[in-house]
Amino acid sequence: MHLPRRQLLRSLFGASTMMPAVVQSLLADQLSPKQSHFPGKAKRVIFLYMTGGVSHVDTFDPKPALVKAAAEKKTGGKKGGLLLPSTWGSKAYGKCGTTVSDLFPEMAGIVDELCVIRSLQGDHNDHFQATMGMHTGSVTVKRPSLGSWVSYGLGTENKNLPSFIALAPVLPYAGAQVWSSDFLPGAHSGTRIVGGPQPVADLARRAPTEKIQSLELDLLSRLNKQHQTSRPGDPALAARLQSFETAFGMQSEMPGVFDFSKETDATMNLYGLERGQTKGFGWQCLVARRLAERGVRFIELIDTGSSGNWDVHGEINNMTPLAKNVDRPIAGLIKDLKSRGMLDDTLVVWTTEFGRSPWGGPPHGREHYNKTFSSWMAGGGIKPGMVYGASDQYGIDITDNLMTVHDFHATILHCLGFDHTKLTYRHAGRDFRLTDVHGSVVKALLA
Repeated sequence: MHLPRRQLLRSLFGASTMMPAVVQSLLADQLSPKQSHFPGKAKRVIFLYMTGGVSHVDTFDPKPALVKAAAEKKTGGKKGGLLLPSTWGSKAYGKCGTTVSDLFPEMAGIVDELCVIRSLQGDHNDHFQATMGMHTGSVTVKRPSLGSWVSYGLGTENKNLPSFIALAPVLPYAGAQVWSSDFLPGAHSGTRIVGGPQPVADLARRAPTEKIQSLELDLLSRLNKQHQTSRPGDPALAARLQSFETAFGMQSEMPGVFDFSKETDATMNLYGLERGQTKGFGWQCLVARRLAERGVRFIELIDTGSSGNWDVHGEINNMTPLAKNVDRPIAGLIKDLKSRGMLDDTLVVWTTEFGRSPWGGPPHGREHYNKTFSSWMAGGGIKPGMVYGASDQYGIDITDNLMTVHDFHATILHCLGFDHTKLTYRHAGRDFRLTDVHGSVVKALLA
């Protein structure tokens, strides 16, 4: 006879209300939907992460003055090398007139939906630490990921899917820490999807029927929770129990996410996809939209390129295939979300760990540069068709409205309905938050 989980626990510990506290807490699902501090305009986030450090002066902050400066053999400040002009031209697009590089013709076509930020500044100049900073707010010690904080704050709208999913064919710098929950409950860690013929390992059910598997899992759950009562306060055990339940739900829900058979030819073309394709950034973008439709709160897409990432130390022209790989799918995602009425409550973020120096690096690339770089946001809660902040004529120093990574995080959380100073978790004797002791909401970006 199949018994619900609550009934099984009571049969194990007795029907009285004197159940162990640890078991009572388990009955309150860590991923149940939660209220934010105030009504947020965004219900979810799609986080488009270009790993490797995208050059701002070659993409969303073009600097024509670099051409003349290079001809005059000017250098970039005291320690910078010879200034290097961009390989690509640029022009103004849309009603808003935002200037975008020729590298991104498709994204340029949707610029009226974007809020381009040209004044971001990070806390570190190395890939590992800067990647940690963009994802966790800390460049020195491990902290929970932005996606984990969103999961912790909002819970999930679909118990059959994780609230935080990372579409990551290849590990980025800092590896799985990018989607780790760290000291937050393990249920809020990101679930990695890699693409290909088996996007998620062991997704197929091994039991002969769903009913038999359910009975097996109920028994296993009862034994695991009995085991846990003698080990209260062990977060790894709680996370493991939650993972079993989520995995069971994924076996019924996730195959449908990857089934594009009902997508129209027009939609497939929008993302640059062919029928049967199971990898590539276009595939990631369409999966992201389908996950968003199914209630996943935070979806991160990590682009590492088909032949490397955006680390163009040696050759700036490597950006051409990298840009082509993501340009059409990202523009397609924005168009698709808007056509379905989803852009209003989906916050789409495009970013990277830092920018690139306006001067050259050997032999024809650009160096790491965290003092100035660009990103953009679109959708839920963000003002479209605008540029925020500015850098000087060469893209070296920020001249207007400096925005730190902590401000960036605070603004994302605000769009979801959170006061970033109050979304906290008690750990090691003090309250922690994503923005630590920093950050301000940039109200000029808000719709």
